[in-house]
Amino acid sequence: MKHFSKDDIDQMPRIKRLNIINSISGIKPANLIGTIDMKGNSNLAIFSSVVHLGSNPALLGFILRPQEKVRRHTYENIIDIGFYTINQLPNNMTLEGHYTSAKFEKNISEFDKCNFTPEYLNNFNIPFVKESLLKIGLKYVESIPIPSNDTIMIVGKVEQIHIEESALNEEGYINLEKTNSAGISGLNSYYKLEKIDSYPYARPTELPNFTCERK
Repeated sequence: MKHFSKDDIDQMPRIKRLNIINSISGIKPANLIGTIDMKGNSNLAIFSSVVHLGSNPALLGFILRPQEKVRRHTYENIIDIGFYTINQLPNNMTLEGHYTSAKFEKNISEFDKCNFTPEYLNNFNIPFVKESLLKIGLKYVESIPIPSNDTIMIVGKVEQIHIEESALNEEGYINLEKTNSAGISGLNSYYKLEKIDSYPYARPTELPNFTCERK
């Protein structure tokens, strides 16, 4: 097994270090965040940092990189308008989703350039991605600075959810394989999701025979 010390990592060429550190956290959900600006221009950008923060209230967070050198239209639009959408990227549109990361001018919509269809649902005035089978409308709650690397966590409250009906069971469990959701490793590697199994609530008094279970 290959070993890298902290010194090894610090002395790596920038691109190699970037690729390794962006990949070691594993496969992350691929999401398209939809926003609009004060003039009604729509924006769509891919993110792999969306995380669950709580279910009551229902909160999601995602990480934005430093704002100083590059304008982040997603951040500006969320702050100005106060609402946004998170749409899971379909695994048959990963190429289109990847290119929403290109630095388009503010008045140019990634929906148009990258072949996604804006969709307005249930009086929510921010565009969802029509092609996505799992999409969420959110209200901006707060920005949490992370001083150690000058990033920001954006926290949003879930206002509405739209999901492929066949992917949701009676207990509320979502089968992400049936939503055709994609995952991201690093900056540019995309994966399909395949469900392995579902297990009961884990109790120390009810441990299975792991050897038998693996067979």
